[in-house]
Amino acid sequence: MRLLPREEEFFDLFVEVADRNKEAAQLLRDLFDAAPERRTPIVERIKRLEHEADQVTHEVVNRLDRTFITPLDREDIHQLASDLDDVMDVMDGTARRALIFHIGVAPAGVRQLVEVIQRMVAVLAEGVGRLKKGDDVMKYCVEAKKLEEEGDVIYHEVLGELFEKERDALEVIKWKEIYDNLERTLDEAEDVANVLESITLKHA
Repeated sequence: MRLLPREEEFFDLFVEVADRNKEAAQLLRDLFDAAPERRTPIVERIKRLEHEADQVTHEVVNRLDRTFITPLDREDIHQLASDLDDVMDVMDGTARRALIFHIGVAPAGVRQLVEVIQRMVAVLAEGVGRLKKGDDVMKYCVEAKKLEEEGDVIYHEVLGELFEKERDALEVIKWKEIYDNLERTLDEAEDVANVLESITLKHA
């Protein structure tokens, strides 16, 4: 038994949020595939996940205050928890905007970006899940960054198509806001990859 045991449950809390991000990304896909009249329950489910992720993130902060010896640097624990929660927050914001804007059928570009988000949060969940043992975490960081680059290319392509083909100014405003939020989700997810990479290098 350690005289000053290290709190290992931080890793489990990270996984809880990462898994909720995966679930929210799937719901985001369902949202844009759904008929307008069926979107409200999906948005509400994403909001519940966002609330749960907030609670877990608060638990991480509370444990930091109570724990004498942490398994990782305190700053890294706080940053990883915050960045994981930020991914959820942006997905929740995107879903709420979709409802507020009363959007119609989603363009193909929206589905493309959401699909990249799904892949990226799944990769990050794998990386977070391996953080405790340090198994191949860097591999998942590299893969996540490649996905962010892929999403960035798609974002600029579909944004160009939107301005070229859509003649209704209000529709342009609505969909640009959605595209911007999807791209921001990828950016927030890349921040998670960056923190994972930093942690891995420190403990290599």
